[in-house]
Order: sequence, then C-alpha cells, then structure tokens
Amino acid sequence: MTTGKVAVLVAVPWLYSVLTIVVLLSLIVPLQLCGNIIDKVYCNNYSIVKLACTDTTANNIYGLILTFLTVFVPVIIIFYSYTRILKVCFSGSKQTRQKAVSTCTPHLASILNFSFGVCFEILQSRYVTQSVNSPVKTVLSLYYLTCQPLFSPVMYGLKMSKIYVV
Repeated sequence: MTTGKVAVLVAVPWLYSVLTIVVLLSLIVPLQLCGNIIDKVYCNNYSIVKLACTDTTANNIYGLILTFLTVFVPVIIIFYSYTRILKVCFSGSKQTRQKAVSTCTPHLASILNFSFGVCFEILQSRYVTQSVNSPVKTVLSLYYLTCQPLFSPVMYGLKMSKIYVV
C-alpha cells in the first residue's frame, strides 16, 4: 500500500468526523433551550435538540441523514463484502467452507449485536417512550456501549481456545 493511500485512508475519516461535529455544533449553538434535564446517563446531540424551544427541523433532517450515513451505510457495505467473501468460500471445498464460517461468524455476530443496539438506541431516542420507566430506558440506552466490549472477547475467546487446543 502506498503512502498516498494510507494518507487518504487516515484523512477521510478524520475530515468526515470533524465536518460532522462542526455542522452539529453550528446547528445546536443557536438553539434556545427550555429545559436542562436529559433522560440519559450521557449527553448526545438529539437529547439536546429535544430540549429546544425553537424550530429544530434542520437539526432533525441533518440528524437523520447523518445517522443513515454513519450507521447504515457502513453496515450495508460490511454485509455486502461478507456475502461476497462467503460466496467465494462456499464455492470451494468443505474445509474452506468450515474455515470461512468459523472465521466470519464471530465478527458478524459482533456487528449484528452492535448494529441492533445502535438501531434500538436511535429508535428509542427519536420516539416517545413514556410507557417505559426510566431505569429500563437507562439500561437499554447503555446496551450498545457496554455489551459490545463484553461480547467481543467472549466470541473471539471461544475461537482462540480452539486454536490453543490444536
């Protein structure tokens, strides 16, 4: 890999992140807030937007577009690449198929776990959930932040124990 490719691969995520934050801040700073209680353990963009007294249409549209670009597009690309990888592997021998499945399964399980957690958090924050009591909302809002780091070592640890036996 050339130095130019490495520079691009490093620069693009940084620029995307900086640009995202600059736009978010430029949309949030002018908002007049009517309250100061956030119903989460942590502060995120949409929690602040929900406190606003003024029109938040631009924030909502930008938030939905950003959510789609940041969450769903990478997941779609990852699943597309895995289907291509598995398609090639399944055209090979039985041993190749078993190796491909055992290699890809922990990563796919981790991605699915994280993606479902993020999607649930997005839906929970966007829609009225007054029927769900506060402690349950707090635990569920922390799911994708806490369970993924706990889940990954277990998944990969199971695979590593099989490697150590050999």
